[in-house]
Amino acid sequence: MSDAQPASGERYRRGLAQLEKMGGESVQSMLGNIQDLSPDLARITVEFPYGDILSRPGLDLRSRQIATVAALTALGNAPVQLRAHIDMALAVGCTEEEIKEVIIQMAVYAGFPAALNGMAAALEVFSAREKRGV
Repeated sequence: MSDAQPASGERYRRGLAQLEKMGGESVQSMLGNIQDLSPDLARITVEFPYGDILSRPGLDLRSRQIATVAALTALGNAPVQLRAHIDMALAVGCTEEEIKEVIIQMAVYAGFPAALNGMAAALEVFSAREKRGV
């Protein structure tokens, strides 16, 4: 028996709208890849982070993305998500220099391996965006 809930509620719609504002094409692509395997995980990934948390008042999207890039860099175990959020940070107004500075700062708190891996992810995103003409 499945407890699957439909991906059509208000939280889901709010989450998708937030993803669109943030330029979250890579997240939406990832969600499409897991939709068949786990529709609940895809739905929850839209509803909770984007529909509930990232759509809250109090911080603008630019500030939220700086915090997210810092956290994912510090974690050091989420390269796919880090690249997606670096791309979204740039889409909501962060500069490449700001992204690099955030990652450099993480060397103090998370160590040099995390910062070096974060910088490698940033360079991949910068290069891909340049190739796309963004």
